[in-house]
Amino acid sequence: METNIEEQLDEILSRHTGDSSELITVLQEAQEGFGYLPEEVMVRIAKFLRLPASTVYGVVTFYAQFKFTPIGKRVVKVCRGTACHVRGGADILREVEKRLGIKSGETTDDLEYSLESIACFGSCALAPVVVVDKTVYGRVTKKKVGQILSDSK
Repeated sequence: METNIEEQLDEILSRHTGDSSELITVLQEAQEGFGYLPEEVMVRIAKFLRLPASTVYGVVTFYAQFKFTPIGKRVVKVCRGTACHVRGGADILREVEKRLGIKSGETTDDLEYSLESIACFGSCALAPVVVVDKTVYGRVTKKKVGQILSDSK
């Protein structure tokens, strides 16, 4: 494990007791720090919490919030819920894919953007909805996609 990663993980783990009940919290903090969960980080977390590595891997694969590969500096999420779908959400997703040059679930080569489609944001009155990081954009049109992406730089 690289020294910088090791030091950063030491700092994260120092805030915890090593109880197995801390697994999700530790994973969330590690992912926030590294941008994803490298294998060596998951193995070290398993040892720290005295859990089998397979248990840690099982939790990471179960929850969609955890990533095995680096994500972009900006995460663009397009809602594909019923209200958004009815109001053109599929067209919005295609427009975002076209402008970023990636498909849902992918990250741009420069690690600037990651794109996700989400089942529902719960903002149906604003459909169709796009979220960039923590900013929610409602009533999105194909024309607005360019502005949203340029605003997020």
